[in-house]
Amino acid sequence: MSTDEEVPWSGSNNEIPWANPGGKSNNSIQVGGSLISGQFTQTNATLALVLSSLGAILLFIFAPFSLCFSIPGVILAHGAAAITKNQPGHPDSGMTLAAQIIGWIVTGLVIIGTLAFILFIGGLGLLIGS
Repeated sequence: MSTDEEVPWSGSNNEIPWANPGGKSNNSIQVGGSLISGQFTQTNATLALVLSSLGAILLFIFAPFSLCFSIPGVILAHGAAAITKNQPGHPDSGMTLAAQIIGWIVTGLVIIGTLAFILFIGGLGLLIGS
């Protein structure tokens, strides 16, 4: 193909209309039954999922330290959820939900474990003291 030939799918700027991740597009495309135009707002859903997952992993190593990762993960996921809720069909919506679920489960398990530990130590103190 010579340089003078026009590529069938491209316009004057050699752009592929269905693969335009970086450019601004006025063309709408249909994905999953809904019409999508333009680009989505970036979120911190990936970072939120990584932090929440790290908190889940650390839950088995040192439970109180896992809160240092799961709580920021939940906070970031909440901010990402606000963005994805306003943009139907946003690709980060599933990751945001997963980060929220994992973060809240880890936080709840640490709180329940801490309360159970305190009650266990208190019960031992009552048994030894009587």
